[in-house]
Amino acid sequence: MLDNSKVLIVDDIPANLEVITETLSSHGYTTAAVTSGERALQWLENYKANLILLDVQMPGMDGFETCRRIKENASTTDIPVIFITALSNIDSIAKGFSLGAVDYISKPFQDSELLARVNTHLRLQQLNQSLEEQVAKRTSELEATMMQLQEALSQLKSSQLQLIQQEKMSALGNLVAGVAHEINNPLGFVRGNVKEFNHALQDVISCLNGYRKNCPEPGGELEELLEEVDIDFILKDLFKMLDSMQVGCDRIRSISNSLRSFSRADTESKLKADLHEGLDSTLLILKYRLKATSLRPEIEIIQDYGNLPKIDCFPGQLNQVFMNLLANAVDMFDEIAECTAYENLLSTPQRITVKTQFLEQDKVAEICIADNGKGMSEEVLTKIFDRQFTTKAVGKGTGLGLAIARQIVIDTHGGELKVQSEVGKGTEFHIRLPID
Repeated sequence: MLDNSKVLIVDDIPANLEVITETLSSHGYTTAAVTSGERALQWLENYKANLILLDVQMPGMDGFETCRRIKENASTTDIPVIFITALSNIDSIAKGFSLGAVDYISKPFQDSELLARVNTHLRLQQLNQSLEEQVAKRTSELEATMMQLQEALSQLKSSQLQLIQQEKMSALGNLVAGVAHEINNPLGFVRGNVKEFNHALQDVISCLNGYRKNCPEPGGELEELLEEVDIDFILKDLFKMLDSMQVGCDRIRSISNSLRSFSRADTESKLKADLHEGLDSTLLILKYRLKATSLRPEIEIIQDYGNLPKIDCFPGQLNQVFMNLLANAVDMFDEIAECTAYENLLSTPQRITVKTQFLEQDKVAEICIADNGKGMSEEVLTKIFDRQFTTKAVGKGTGLGLAIARQIVIDTHGGELKVQSEVGKGTEFHIRLPID
């Protein structure tokens, strides 16, 4: 006998109900008895049974129909049903099993047989229930473990992005620092010599003017030579050349400084930085890609800078964000050029707009990078920040650029990175960074 087990007995003959009830009760089972299939269904609406003993031959709703309705009901479908019947033909037995019954007891029955089968199926039900509880528990534990693994995987991917970004910037920084160093050495030599040459030329001219003053008639051969080479024009042009050389040296130094500014190694803590300086250095590095090619005209850059205060940030990482967004726009224009006639591109100039403004009410600096390119569909927009999603051809993109940009802006700087795009009209990225 199993504790807390209730058996529902369904039979239209009261004498049968009495016998079965007395047999089960005398062995400690809790029982309930009803005289029809309809009453059995009503009883089950309010009470819970662990086992049902069901007579087949009953007026009105017979045992087969009663069993079918019990199994169709989600709240009673798991209750085991044992048919008690005088029908012993194979068809009746097969029909009962097909409706979901677990066993048959033939009338007249022996008490020992009734008790044995009731006890067996109650134990099976208990074992099944215990197994279901264990499965549910294990499933819950597995789901919890899966959530932990997914969280760990997400953290791992985030860390991988950080490492990729750090290694990328570190490698670029080392490369640019080396290039800048190699440039600065000969540049310093040239700048120094231009300055000294200017002083020396002044001295030469002073000597020449003194010679002319004291020897106004040097002789016919020398006068002809001076007129032939036009010494006065050469002297004036020499100073122009020196000025051009000085401007060139200043330009090279400016480029070198911009390279170092773009690839600057970030410290462990944020520092005050001018975002316009980062944008300018990024555009300078990309300048060669903006120039006209055999496939397209020059890409126009519109810089609409507002009055931005310096902000606490990691400038090297933000420069990487600017580079990713601007380079993606250039890549997109190059893709358009591959399948568009040059004349058509001339009629609709390709343009990238970089706009900044200080949103005083929100205390944020906003950087908008927009293009008038082909735009993106809603489907693509939902995926562009996913790791390793890219619309570029194989070998032309890793899909990490925008994911890294999003992590730098949102996770590292506590800002916002949003995108607006419409097919055929272009794309606009909005970066918002807190001032404090």
